[in-house]
Amino acid sequence: MKYSKEEIIQYVQEEDVKFIRLAFCDVFGKQKNISIMPQELPRAFEYGIAIDASAIAGFGDETHSDLFLHPEPDTLMPLPWRPEHGCVVRMFCSITYPDGKIFECDTRSILKKAIQAAEYAGYQFFFGAEQEFYLFQLDDNGKSTKLPYDNASYMDIAPEDRGENIRREICLTLEQMGIQPESSHHEEGPGQNEIDFRYSNPLTAADNAMTFQTVVKTIAQQNGIFADFNPKPLEHAPGNGFHINISVKSSDSTDNMNYLIAGILDKISDMTIFLNPTENSYKRFGKNKAPKYISWSNENRSQLIRVPSAIGKYRRVELRSPDPSANTYLAFALIIYAILDGIQNKTELPAPSDINLYKADKDILTSFKQLPENFKSACTTAANSDFIRKYIPDAILNIYCNR
Repeated sequence: MKYSKEEIIQYVQEEDVKFIRLAFCDVFGKQKNISIMPQELPRAFEYGIAIDASAIAGFGDETHSDLFLHPEPDTLMPLPWRPEHGCVVRMFCSITYPDGKIFECDTRSILKKAIQAAEYAGYQFFFGAEQEFYLFQLDDNGKSTKLPYDNASYMDIAPEDRGENIRREICLTLEQMGIQPESSHHEEGPGQNEIDFRYSNPLTAADNAMTFQTVVKTIAQQNGIFADFNPKPLEHAPGNGFHINISVKSSDSTDNMNYLIAGILDKISDMTIFLNPTENSYKRFGKNKAPKYISWSNENRSQLIRVPSAIGKYRRVELRSPDPSANTYLAFALIIYAILDGIQNKTELPAPSDINLYKADKDILTSFKQLPENFKSACTTAANSDFIRKYIPDAILNIYCNR
Protein backbone atom coordinates (compact mmCIF):
# COMPACT_ATOMS: atom_id res chain seq x y z
CA MET A 1 0.00 0.00 0.00
CA LYS A 2 1.26 3.49 -0.89
CA TYR A 3 1.34 6.04 1.91
CA SER A 4 2.04 9.76 1.72
CA LYS A 5 4.26 11.48 4.26
CA GLU A 6 1.21 13.21 5.70
CA GLU A 7 -0.59 9.89 6.11
CA ILE A 8 2.41 8.43 7.95
CA ILE A 9 2.49 11.34 10.39
CA GLN A 10 -1.25 10.97 10.98
CA TYR A 11 -0.89 7.21 11.48
CA VAL A 12 1.87 7.72 14.04
CA GLN A 13 -0.35 10.10 16.00
CA GLU A 14 -3.48 7.95 15.89
CA GLU A 15 -1.81 4.59 16.63
CA ASP A 16 0.22 5.72 19.65
CA VAL A 17 3.55 5.11 17.92
CA LYS A 18 6.40 6.04 20.24
CA PHE A 19 9.43 4.99 18.20
CA ILE A 20 10.14 4.97 14.46
CA ARG A 21 12.99 2.76 13.35
CA LEU A 22 14.78 4.03 10.27
CA ALA A 23 16.24 0.88 8.71
CA PHE A 24 19.03 0.37 6.20
CA CYS A 25 21.84 -2.14 5.70
CA ASP A 26 25.59 -2.11 5.31
CA VAL A 27 27.27 -3.34 2.14
CA PHE A 28 27.10 -6.94 3.37
CA GLY A 29 23.33 -6.78 3.88
CA LYS A 30 23.42 -6.63 7.69
CA GLN A 31 20.44 -4.62 8.87
CA LYS A 32 21.05 -1.43 10.81
CA ASN A 33 18.64 1.11 12.25
CA ILE A 34 18.32 4.28 14.25
CA SER A 35 15.19 5.03 16.28
CA ILE A 36 13.62 8.48 16.31
CA MET A 37 10.73 9.91 18.30
CA PRO A 38 7.46 10.87 16.56
CA GLN A 39 8.17 14.61 16.78
CA GLU A 40 11.29 14.09 14.63
CA LEU A 41 9.38 12.50 11.76
CA PRO A 42 8.61 15.70 9.79
CA ARG A 43 12.31 16.62 9.91
CA ALA A 44 13.25 13.12 8.76
CA PHE A 45 10.97 13.39 5.75
CA GLU A 46 12.13 16.88 4.79
CA TYR A 47 15.85 16.79 5.50
CA GLY A 48 16.80 13.24 6.50
CA ILE A 49 18.42 12.02 9.69
CA ALA A 50 22.21 12.24 9.97
CA ILE A 51 24.27 9.17 10.88
CA ASP A 52 27.96 8.58 11.58
CA ALA A 53 28.92 6.56 8.52
CA SER A 54 32.50 5.99 9.65
CA ALA A 55 31.33 3.34 12.14
CA ILE A 56 29.60 1.23 9.45
CA ALA A 57 31.43 -1.22 7.21
CA GLY A 58 31.99 0.29 3.77
CA PHE A 59 30.36 3.61 4.53
CA GLY A 60 33.45 5.83 4.76
CA ASP A 61 36.01 7.03 7.28
CA GLU A 62 36.29 9.82 9.81
CA THR A 63 37.09 12.43 7.14
CA HIS A 64 33.76 11.94 5.32
CA SER A 65 31.48 10.56 7.98
CA ASP A 66 28.11 12.30 7.54
CA LEU A 67 25.36 10.53 5.62
CA PHE A 68 21.61 11.04 5.77
CA LEU A 69 18.75 8.55 6.03
CA HIS A 70 15.56 9.39 4.15
CA PRO A 71 12.59 7.21 5.19
CA GLU A 72 10.36 5.86 2.41
CA PRO A 73 6.67 6.14 3.43
CA ASP A 74 5.47 3.11 1.44
CA THR A 75 7.71 0.80 3.50
CA LEU A 76 5.96 1.54 6.81
CA MET A 77 5.58 -1.63 8.85
CA PRO A 78 4.58 -2.20 12.50
CA LEU A 79 6.80 -4.47 14.59
CA PRO A 80 4.26 -6.77 16.27
CA TRP A 81 6.64 -8.23 18.83
CA ARG A 82 6.88 -4.82 20.48
CA PRO A 83 4.39 -3.70 23.21
CA GLU A 84 0.92 -2.71 21.97
CA HIS A 85 1.03 0.54 23.93
CA GLY A 86 3.73 2.83 22.72
CA CYS A 87 4.23 0.69 19.63
CA VAL A 88 7.18 0.67 17.23
CA VAL A 89 7.13 0.95 13.43
CA ARG A 90 9.86 0.62 10.85
CA MET A 91 10.59 2.25 7.50
CA PHE A 92 13.39 1.47 5.08
CA CYS A 93 15.51 4.41 4.01
CA SER A 94 17.53 5.67 1.10
CA ILE A 95 20.98 7.02 1.96
CA THR A 96 22.44 10.27 0.65
CA TYR A 97 25.40 12.56 1.05
CA PRO A 98 24.72 15.95 2.72
CA ASP A 99 24.20 17.51 -0.74
CA GLY A 100 21.38 15.05 -1.52
CA LYS A 101 23.35 12.83 -3.91
CA ILE A 102 22.59 9.13 -3.51
CA PHE A 103 25.35 7.32 -1.62
CA GLU A 104 26.97 4.87 -4.05
CA CYS A 105 27.22 2.12 -1.41
CA ASP A 106 23.49 2.25 -0.66
CA THR A 107 22.76 -1.23 -1.99
CA ARG A 108 18.98 -0.76 -1.87
CA SER A 109 19.38 2.15 -4.29
CA ILE A 110 21.52 -0.08 -6.53
CA LEU A 111 18.59 -2.49 -6.79
CA LYS A 112 16.21 0.39 -7.51
CA LYS A 113 18.44 1.44 -10.38
CA ALA A 114 18.41 -2.10 -11.80
CA ILE A 115 14.60 -2.21 -11.62
CA GLN A 116 14.39 1.13 -13.44
CA ALA A 117 16.75 -0.14 -16.15
CA ALA A 118 14.53 -3.20 -16.61
CA GLU A 119 11.35 -1.12 -16.80
CA TYR A 120 12.97 1.23 -19.32
CA ALA A 121 13.85 -1.80 -21.47
CA GLY A 122 10.26 -3.08 -21.20
CA TYR A 123 10.67 -5.84 -18.62
CA GLN A 124 9.12 -6.51 -15.25
CA PHE A 125 10.71 -8.95 -12.82
CA PHE A 126 9.24 -11.07 -10.04
CA PHE A 127 11.20 -12.80 -7.29
CA GLY A 128 10.28 -15.42 -4.73
CA ALA A 129 12.66 -16.31 -1.90
CA GLU A 130 13.27 -19.61 -0.13
CA GLN A 131 15.55 -19.24 2.89
CA GLU A 132 16.80 -22.07 5.07
CA PHE A 133 18.01 -21.74 8.65
CA TYR A 134 19.03 -23.89 11.61
CA LEU A 135 17.64 -23.74 15.14
CA PHE A 136 20.24 -24.44 17.82
CA GLN A 137 19.99 -24.79 21.57
CA LEU A 138 21.52 -22.21 23.92
CA ASP A 139 23.95 -22.99 26.72
CA ASP A 140 23.48 -21.98 30.37
CA ASN A 141 24.91 -18.54 29.60
CA GLY A 142 22.49 -17.91 26.75
CA LYS A 143 25.13 -18.44 24.06
CA SER A 144 24.48 -20.43 20.91
CA THR A 145 25.68 -24.02 20.73
CA LYS A 146 25.87 -26.35 17.76
CA LEU A 147 23.30 -28.67 19.33
CA PRO A 148 20.30 -28.82 16.96
CA TYR A 149 16.88 -28.03 18.41
CA ASP A 150 15.65 -31.38 17.08
CA ASN A 151 16.80 -34.38 15.06
CA ALA A 152 13.96 -34.42 12.56
CA SER A 153 14.52 -34.66 8.80
CA TYR A 154 12.80 -33.52 5.62
CA MET A 155 9.12 -32.62 6.12
CA ASP A 156 8.83 -34.60 9.35
CA ILE A 157 6.03 -33.65 11.71
CA ALA A 158 5.73 -33.15 15.45
CA PRO A 159 6.78 -34.44 17.89
CA GLU A 160 10.01 -35.21 15.96
CA ASP A 161 9.79 -31.76 14.37
CA ARG A 162 10.16 -29.39 17.32
CA GLY A 163 10.41 -26.38 15.00
CA GLU A 164 6.76 -26.61 13.95
CA ASN A 165 5.49 -24.15 16.54
CA ILE A 166 8.42 -21.80 15.95
CA ARG A 167 7.68 -21.71 12.22
CA ARG A 168 3.99 -21.14 12.92
CA GLU A 169 4.80 -18.19 15.16
CA ILE A 170 7.17 -16.78 12.55
CA CYS A 171 4.55 -17.07 9.79
CA LEU A 172 1.81 -15.46 11.92
CA THR A 173 4.15 -12.60 12.84
CA LEU A 174 5.03 -12.05 9.18
CA GLU A 175 1.34 -11.96 8.27
CA GLN A 176 0.76 -9.28 10.90
CA MET A 177 3.47 -7.29 9.15
CA GLY A 178 1.80 -7.66 5.77
CA ILE A 179 4.25 -10.27 4.47
CA GLN A 180 2.69 -13.43 3.05
CA PRO A 181 4.59 -16.70 3.56
CA GLU A 182 3.67 -19.39 1.05
CA SER A 183 4.77 -22.54 2.88
CA SER A 184 7.00 -23.79 5.69
CA HIS A 185 8.49 -27.15 6.62
CA HIS A 186 11.36 -28.95 8.31
CA GLU A 187 14.38 -29.36 6.05
CA GLU A 188 16.83 -32.26 5.72
CA GLY A 189 19.31 -31.21 8.39
CA PRO A 190 18.74 -31.71 12.14
CA GLY A 191 17.11 -28.52 13.40
CA GLN A 192 16.97 -27.12 9.86
CA ASN A 193 13.88 -25.26 8.62
CA GLU A 194 12.63 -23.49 5.52
CA ILE A 195 9.96 -20.85 4.91
CA ASP A 196 9.06 -19.77 1.36
CA PHE A 197 7.44 -16.59 0.09
CA ARG A 198 5.03 -15.63 -2.63
CA TYR A 199 6.23 -13.75 -5.68
CA SER A 200 6.58 -9.99 -5.48
CA ASN A 201 8.46 -7.21 -7.21
CA PRO A 202 12.23 -7.28 -6.63
CA LEU A 203 12.40 -4.41 -4.13
CA THR A 204 9.58 -5.76 -1.98
CA ALA A 205 11.05 -9.26 -2.17
CA ALA A 206 14.45 -7.95 -1.04
CA ASP A 207 12.94 -5.92 1.81
CA ASN A 208 10.93 -8.96 2.91
CA ALA A 209 13.99 -11.22 2.83
CA MET A 210 15.82 -8.84 5.14
CA THR A 211 12.78 -8.52 7.41
CA PHE A 212 12.41 -12.30 7.45
CA GLN A 213 15.84 -12.90 8.99
CA THR A 214 15.13 -10.31 11.69
CA VAL A 215 11.77 -11.90 12.53
CA VAL A 216 13.21 -15.44 12.63
CA LYS A 217 16.06 -14.42 14.93
CA THR A 218 13.69 -12.46 17.18
CA ILE A 219 11.11 -15.25 17.51
CA ALA A 220 13.84 -17.82 18.10
CA GLN A 221 15.39 -15.73 20.85
CA GLN A 222 11.99 -15.26 22.50
CA ASN A 223 11.67 -19.06 22.58
CA GLY A 224 15.11 -19.59 24.11
CA ILE A 225 16.86 -20.87 20.98
CA PHE A 226 19.19 -19.48 18.32
CA ALA A 227 18.47 -19.12 14.60
CA ASP A 228 21.54 -19.60 12.38
CA PHE A 229 21.54 -18.48 8.72
CA ASN A 230 25.21 -19.28 8.08
CA PRO A 231 25.77 -21.15 4.79
CA LYS A 232 27.31 -24.22 6.44
CA PRO A 233 26.66 -24.27 10.21
CA LEU A 234 27.37 -28.01 10.62
CA GLU A 235 30.21 -29.72 8.76
CA HIS A 236 28.43 -33.02 8.08
CA ALA A 237 24.89 -31.70 7.54
CA PRO A 238 23.20 -29.84 4.66
CA GLY A 239 24.04 -26.16 4.27
CA ASN A 240 21.57 -23.29 4.26
CA GLY A 241 20.48 -22.20 0.81
CA PHE A 242 18.79 -19.02 -0.35
CA HIS A 243 17.02 -20.30 -3.45
CA ILE A 244 15.78 -17.47 -5.66
CA ASN A 245 12.79 -18.05 -7.94
CA ILE A 246 12.68 -15.68 -10.89
CA SER A 247 10.28 -14.83 -13.67
CA VAL A 248 10.20 -11.98 -16.16
CA LYS A 249 7.35 -10.37 -18.07
CA SER A 250 7.95 -8.33 -21.21
CA SER A 251 5.84 -5.46 -22.46
CA ASP A 252 5.39 -7.24 -25.80
CA SER A 253 4.49 -10.59 -24.15
CA THR A 254 7.42 -12.46 -25.69
CA ASP A 255 8.77 -15.54 -23.94
CA ASN A 256 12.29 -14.82 -22.68
CA MET A 257 12.75 -17.91 -20.53
CA ASN A 258 15.71 -19.23 -22.55
CA TYR A 259 17.51 -15.88 -22.44
CA LEU A 260 16.75 -15.58 -18.72
CA ILE A 261 18.54 -18.85 -18.01
CA ALA A 262 21.34 -18.19 -20.49
CA GLY A 263 22.01 -14.74 -19.05
CA ILE A 264 22.40 -16.07 -15.52
CA LEU A 265 24.59 -19.00 -16.63
CA ASP A 266 26.81 -16.61 -18.58
CA LYS A 267 27.38 -14.25 -15.64
CA ILE A 268 27.07 -16.55 -12.61
CA SER A 269 30.82 -16.90 -11.98
CA ASP A 270 31.29 -13.12 -12.17
CA MET A 271 28.65 -12.46 -9.52
CA THR A 272 29.26 -15.45 -7.23
CA ILE A 273 31.17 -13.37 -4.64
CA PHE A 274 27.97 -11.38 -4.07
CA LEU A 275 25.73 -14.45 -3.94
CA ASN A 276 28.14 -16.35 -1.67
CA PRO A 277 30.15 -13.70 0.18
CA THR A 278 31.87 -15.66 2.97
CA GLU A 279 34.59 -18.31 3.22
CA ASN A 280 31.95 -20.56 4.78
CA SER A 281 29.78 -20.23 1.65
CA TYR A 282 32.07 -22.44 -0.41
CA LYS A 283 31.93 -25.35 2.02
CA ARG A 284 28.33 -25.82 0.93
CA PHE A 285 28.91 -26.22 -2.82
CA GLY A 286 28.63 -29.69 -4.31
CA LYS A 287 27.02 -31.27 -1.25
CA ASN A 288 23.46 -32.06 -0.21
CA LYS A 289 21.85 -30.64 -3.36
CA ALA A 290 23.93 -27.45 -3.34
CA PRO A 291 25.26 -26.88 -6.88
CA LYS A 292 28.90 -27.01 -7.95
CA TYR A 293 28.64 -26.91 -11.73
CA ILE A 294 27.27 -24.29 -14.11
CA SER A 295 24.34 -26.15 -15.62
CA TRP A 296 20.57 -26.19 -15.86
CA SER A 297 17.75 -28.65 -16.28
CA ASN A 298 14.05 -29.20 -15.75
CA GLU A 299 13.14 -30.27 -12.21
CA ASN A 300 16.66 -31.62 -11.51
CA ARG A 301 17.82 -30.45 -8.06
CA SER A 302 21.45 -31.32 -8.72
CA GLN A 303 21.71 -28.38 -11.15
CA LEU A 304 22.59 -24.73 -10.63
CA ILE A 305 19.34 -23.64 -12.30
CA ARG A 306 16.20 -25.71 -12.09
CA VAL A 307 13.01 -25.10 -14.06
CA PRO A 308 10.32 -26.46 -11.74
CA SER A 309 7.17 -28.09 -13.02
CA ALA A 310 4.51 -25.41 -13.33
CA ILE A 311 1.19 -24.65 -14.93
CA GLY A 312 0.45 -21.53 -16.93
CA LYS A 313 1.53 -18.21 -15.46
CA TYR A 314 3.58 -19.77 -12.67
CA ARG A 315 6.47 -20.73 -14.97
CA ARG A 316 9.74 -19.74 -13.34
CA VAL A 317 13.38 -20.65 -12.81
CA GLU A 318 15.06 -21.41 -9.52
CA LEU A 319 18.65 -20.30 -8.93
CA ARG A 320 20.12 -22.61 -6.28
CA SER A 321 23.64 -21.34 -5.55
CA PRO A 322 23.00 -18.25 -3.34
CA ASP A 323 23.04 -18.55 0.43
CA PRO A 324 21.47 -16.44 3.20
CA SER A 325 24.69 -14.50 3.90
CA ALA A 326 24.18 -12.61 0.62
CA ASN A 327 23.12 -8.98 0.51
CA THR A 328 19.75 -9.53 -1.16
CA TYR A 329 19.69 -6.09 -2.80
CA LEU A 330 23.00 -6.71 -4.58
CA ALA A 331 22.05 -10.29 -5.46
CA PHE A 332 18.74 -9.28 -7.05
CA ALA A 333 20.29 -6.31 -8.87
CA LEU A 334 23.02 -8.44 -10.46
CA ILE A 335 20.54 -11.15 -11.43
CA ILE A 336 18.37 -8.55 -13.17
CA TYR A 337 21.34 -7.12 -15.06
CA ALA A 338 22.54 -10.59 -16.06
CA ILE A 339 19.12 -11.48 -17.44
CA LEU A 340 18.82 -8.16 -19.30
CA ASP A 341 22.23 -8.84 -20.83
CA GLY A 342 21.04 -12.30 -21.87
CA ILE A 343 17.89 -10.92 -23.47
CA GLN A 344 19.53 -7.98 -25.23
CA ASN A 345 22.43 -10.04 -26.59
CA LYS A 346 20.27 -13.09 -27.28
CA THR A 347 22.73 -15.27 -25.38
CA GLU A 348 22.53 -18.85 -26.58
CA LEU A 349 21.18 -21.32 -24.07
CA PRO A 350 23.31 -24.48 -23.73
CA ALA A 351 21.64 -27.86 -23.76
CA PRO A 352 20.03 -28.94 -20.49
CA SER A 353 21.81 -31.43 -18.29
CA ASP A 354 19.40 -34.20 -17.40
CA ILE A 355 21.77 -36.24 -15.27
CA ASN A 356 22.40 -36.41 -11.54
CA LEU A 357 25.63 -34.44 -11.19
CA TYR A 358 26.26 -35.85 -7.72
CA LYS A 359 26.52 -39.37 -9.15
CA ALA A 360 27.97 -38.69 -12.59
CA ASP A 361 31.27 -40.19 -13.77
CA LYS A 362 34.32 -37.96 -13.46
CA ASP A 363 34.84 -38.10 -17.23
CA ILE A 364 31.42 -36.56 -17.75
CA LEU A 365 31.93 -33.87 -15.10
CA THR A 366 35.08 -32.58 -16.81
CA SER A 367 32.86 -31.19 -19.57
CA PHE A 368 31.08 -28.86 -17.11
CA LYS A 369 32.37 -25.50 -15.96
CA GLN A 370 32.46 -25.10 -12.19
CA LEU A 371 31.43 -22.28 -9.92
CA PRO A 372 34.37 -20.57 -8.21
CA GLU A 373 35.65 -23.15 -5.74
CA ASN A 374 36.57 -20.76 -2.95
CA PHE A 375 36.29 -17.19 -1.72
CA LYS A 376 39.61 -16.11 -3.26
CA SER A 377 38.82 -17.38 -6.76
CA ALA A 378 35.35 -15.78 -6.60
CA CYS A 379 36.97 -12.42 -5.74
CA THR A 380 39.48 -12.75 -8.57
CA THR A 381 36.73 -13.55 -11.07
CA ALA A 382 34.65 -10.56 -9.96
CA ALA A 383 37.62 -8.19 -9.99
CA ASN A 384 38.37 -9.15 -13.61
CA SER A 385 34.76 -8.86 -14.74
CA ASP A 386 33.64 -5.92 -16.88
CA PHE A 387 30.08 -6.90 -16.00
CA ILE A 388 30.68 -6.48 -12.26
CA ARG A 389 32.63 -3.26 -12.64
CA LYS A 390 29.82 -1.81 -14.73
CA TYR A 391 27.20 -2.26 -12.03
CA ILE A 392 29.02 -2.58 -8.70
CA PRO A 393 30.97 0.41 -7.33
CA ASP A 394 34.68 -0.23 -6.85
CA ALA A 395 34.28 0.65 -3.18
CA ILE A 396 31.89 -2.27 -2.64
CA LEU A 397 34.00 -4.74 -4.63
CA ASN A 398 37.11 -3.74 -2.70
CA ILE A 399 35.34 -4.12 0.63
CA TYR A 400 34.06 -7.59 -0.27
CA CYS A 401 37.42 -8.87 -1.39
CA ASN A 402 39.79 -7.18 1.04
CA ARG A 403 38.49 -8.40 4.36
